[in-house]
Amino acid sequence: MLQDPMDFEWSYWIEWGRERILWLLAGHLLVSQVSRLLVEKYKLWCLMVYGMAACWLLLGIKGFAVILLHATISFAVAQFQLSLLTWLCSLILLSTLRIPAVEETKRKWYDTENEYYLLLFTVSVRCLFCTSFSLEYCWHGPAQKTSHSFLWMLAYVFYYPTFHNGPLMNFDEFSKQMRKQEAFSLKTNLSILIVGIIRIFFWWCLAELMIHLMYIHALYSSAPPLEAASYWALGGLALAQVLFFYVKYLVLYGVPALLLQMDGLKPPALPCCVSLMHSFTKMWRSFDVGLHRFLVRYIYVPMGGSQSSLLGTLFSTALTFAFVSYWHGGQSYLWYWGALNWLGVIVENGVKRILSISLIQELI
Repeated sequence: MLQDPMDFEWSYWIEWGRERILWLLAGHLLVSQVSRLLVEKYKLWCLMVYGMAACWLLLGIKGFAVILLHATISFAVAQFQLSLLTWLCSLILLSTLRIPAVEETKRKWYDTENEYYLLLFTVSVRCLFCTSFSLEYCWHGPAQKTSHSFLWMLAYVFYYPTFHNGPLMNFDEFSKQMRKQEAFSLKTNLSILIVGIIRIFFWWCLAELMIHLMYIHALYSSAPPLEAASYWALGGLALAQVLFFYVKYLVLYGVPALLLQMDGLKPPALPCCVSLMHSFTKMWRSFDVGLHRFLVRYIYVPMGGSQSSLLGTLFSTALTFAFVSYWHGGQSYLWYWGALNWLGVIVENGVKRILSISLIQELI
């Protein structure tokens, strides 16, 4: 049976997974468990070396050099301990991904477009990791700088389970959990691994069934069927698409989350089912938990957040969605998407404030 080929993200990561990434993740698992068993004290550095080797193998020496250069520049700028300067550096590094001359140069490094896109996706995710480390460095005093050394940055940036596509884990969480040397039980870890693999396999089968039977994305890419469909049918297609998006990310985030557990870390919660969500706010809090924590910790709260005035809250929320739109690519449709999400969150919070007024509550 032919599958719907129009969901680029699913086809892309499944192809890479089958070819190399799953094997490299299995290698990480082996290194992690052996180091936890034999040299727990040096586990972090073993994983750092493995992550750097895997990056070199998959992206080549030039791709490895780009990521190392980004980390080095970010660390150098963080030495000034100015959050605004760190953010400026991060945005400039992110903008280099969209300079046509730089894009063409990077394309020439690889034989196929898929290899170039792997570098592009990886560097964009690494930018968030570099930003997280650099801001934490700015916020911590001299006494805590030993746990914020350049080696710690490399261990964080090159941590392989989250390397290509996330999920995002802020540096403060990563460092705290990595420093904890918990009791290691091979039997417990084996049971976690078996149950996790069964769950991920079930989600993968469900996603493949949807791709082979429903053809949601093929329908969306053709105007005539959409024009002929009723509003009820269009609503059903929209629901089917977001449900597939949910199942897809259970797989894409489920695999690295399982490896994080095997490493003794607590991964960000997996996406919450979209059918259980009734608000924009809950969607942003519960779908990509790692990204939400990043946005709240490094953009929303520092800019005032809900503790500031009404205009301050509007501004900090707008800045958060502007960054999300820019990080995803900055195309015009992403700005519309970000603006609509911002509007949805603002309307919801406005209605909540109105309903919290005692007079309104008495009327209700």
